[in-house]
Amino acid sequence: MPPDLFHELACSPAIVCGVDEAGRGPWAGPVCAAAVILDQANIPAGLNDSKKLTEARREALFPLIMATADVGVGLVSAAEIDALNILQATYLAMNRAVAALKQQPALALIDGNRAPKLACATQTIVGGDGKSLSIAAASIIAKVTRDRLMTRLDHAFPAYGFARHKGYGTAAHAAALRQHGPCTEHRRSFAPIKALLA
Repeated sequence: MPPDLFHELACSPAIVCGVDEAGRGPWAGPVCAAAVILDQANIPAGLNDSKKLTEARREALFPLIMATADVGVGLVSAAEIDALNILQATYLAMNRAVAALKQQPALALIDGNRAPKLACATQTIVGGDGKSLSIAAASIIAKVTRDRLMTRLDHAFPAYGFARHKGYGTAAHAAALRQHGPCTEHRRSFAPIKALLA
C-alpha cells in the first residue's frame, strides 16, 4: 500500500505537516530534518518513503515538492550533535524544520515512535514515511538535502569519500579515518570516532 492522506484528512481543515529526518546513523556530517505541508490539490505523483525510491527518483521529486508544498528544513551540525547527543540533535533539527515553514501547522505527523516538543501538537506514526504522504515528502526532502550537503563536503574533505557513503560507517570510511584521523565534520561522540581518538 502506498502512502496516503488518511492521517492528514482526519485533522481537516487543520493545517498538518509531515516531519522526517535523515542522517541519524552516519559518523560524519549534520542530521537533517524536513517538515512539509502538502497542497492536497497538487501533490506530486510517486511520493513514497525515500528509502524505497532510487536516488534519481528522489532527485526528480525534490523540485516538484519544493514547487508545490510549504517546506521547512532544519540542520544540526556534527559539533551540535556532539554537544547534545543524536536524539536531542534530531529533535532540534525537527524544531528548526517546523519553525522554517511559512504556515504554522496545528499538528505535526512524525515518523517513528518518539516526538520532540514542538510549537504545535504532534502525532507519531511508526513507519510513517510509508503511510503518510506528508511524511513521505519530508523524508525525500531531508534525504536529498543531506546527500547534496555531503557531496559538497566531499569537495572540502576529499580524503574521506563523503560523496560515496554520505558519512555512513563503511569499510572505506573506516580505512580513511585510520589513515587521516577525523575532520571537523566527524561526530566525535560516536563510538568509532571516539575509539580512534582514544
